[in-house]
Amino acid sequence: MKKSIRILLADDHTIVRQGLEKLLEGQEGFHIVGEACNGREALEMVAKLRPDVVLMDIAMPLLNGIEATRQIKKQYPEVKIVILSMHAHGHYVNELFEAGVSGYLVKESTGDDIVQAIHAAIRGETFLSPNISKMLVDDYLALKRSFSKENLYNTLSNREREVFQMIAEGRSTKEISEILYISPSTVKTHRAKIMEKLQVDSLPKLIRFAAKLGLTDMEADVV
Repeated sequence: MKKSIRILLADDHTIVRQGLEKLLEGQEGFHIVGEACNGREALEMVAKLRPDVVLMDIAMPLLNGIEATRQIKKQYPEVKIVILSMHAHGHYVNELFEAGVSGYLVKESTGDDIVQAIHAAIRGETFLSPNISKMLVDDYLALKRSFSKENLYNTLSNREREVFQMIAEGRSTKEISEILYISPSTVKTHRAKIMEKLQVDSLPKLIRFAAKLGLTDMEADVV
């Protein structure tokens, strides 16, 4: 008997997870083993459930899909990850594929595209949405020729990226320190270094920076 492909869904929108579950459970050989509503929960569920494939959104609270992907692939390199995002973030292509993702699709992709991407991942192949593959390549090449916000973001350490996202989500210093098990003074030190590296001088600008990168859906009203 052929082994079922065990799939974990990671998306902060319940309706998206429900739609994916309905689509994939109807496919022969697919089994949904769990659902995560943020990147940190996805890490915990991968450790507990050991799925074959994770369908991962990018813009999720606590830990975005990019950082969750990096940490999952570091700890569990055998787990395949397919990005399923609302937008085609061309500037993330290099980073995501260096982290080891097996595919990148936009949420307007057809069910057949998603099924093909999962099978391709299991075969050790790479799958891109047909309607965005050329755009992703063009954006990647343009990024390599320019210095931009994405380049600044790439200068942050892994810990700074975690703190950056939580600050952008409006979480307090105390809350961040409790989530990451670090002292409030350490959080403040990270915040100062983050603002210096990203060349911003206020929290509203920091939030807008994160929103433009697609790391959070929140936006500041002040430039």
